[in-house]
Amino acid sequence: MTTPANADDAQTRKAAIREQARKNRVAQKNKDEISRQIVTAFMGLPAYAAAKTVMFYVDAGSEVRTRHLLPDALKGGKRIVVPWCIVETNELELFLLEDMSELVEGAYKILEPKEELRSLPQKKVAPENLDLVMVPGTAFDVNGGRMGQGKGYYDRLLSRARPDAPLVALAFECQMFPEIPVAPHDVFMDVVLTEQNAYQGRGRKS
Repeated sequence: MTTPANADDAQTRKAAIREQARKNRVAQKNKDEISRQIVTAFMGLPAYAAAKTVMFYVDAGSEVRTRHLLPDALKGGKRIVVPWCIVETNELELFLLEDMSELVEGAYKILEPKEELRSLPQKKVAPENLDLVMVPGTAFDVNGGRMGQGKGYYDRLLSRARPDAPLVALAFECQMFPEIPVAPHDVFMDVVLTEQNAYQGRGRKS
């Protein structure tokens, strides 16, 4: 059983790693070029070829940039889904993206679906319908451990994804750590793709 002291220590370590990872990510040079390399590797995965419905995140801040290759993904014959945040509830909803013109800048300066399109039944997608999931994050470890922004948006969403739908995180190599503290609710990635490696994570194995 974790004692309060150990819990405090883990939180301190997580805060330090999150801060260092953010600094590393901001300092990353050639973000556009390296991001294209990472996203191209994602789209070259056998799991991508096999998937019919794929979730892409839309980059924000210093994250690995995905928006440059989203137009190519939309032409590839797959159902491309993007998440958007309901600010009042801190929940992520999924939107079937068919054209880049359906996105506008929303909360936190993130590209999000236009408000008038979000409630259309044909645009809503359940997490259970995803065949492959692209995941952002602040820091990762070599076992697929993930640290997000600390609000649990993606942990809640990913807990609803099918067990057979691979979770593939995109990160710069500078966001990788040997090990990061994890909590029982944290979801491990199946793969973490960087510009240098494809780390095989433990996934959602019990």
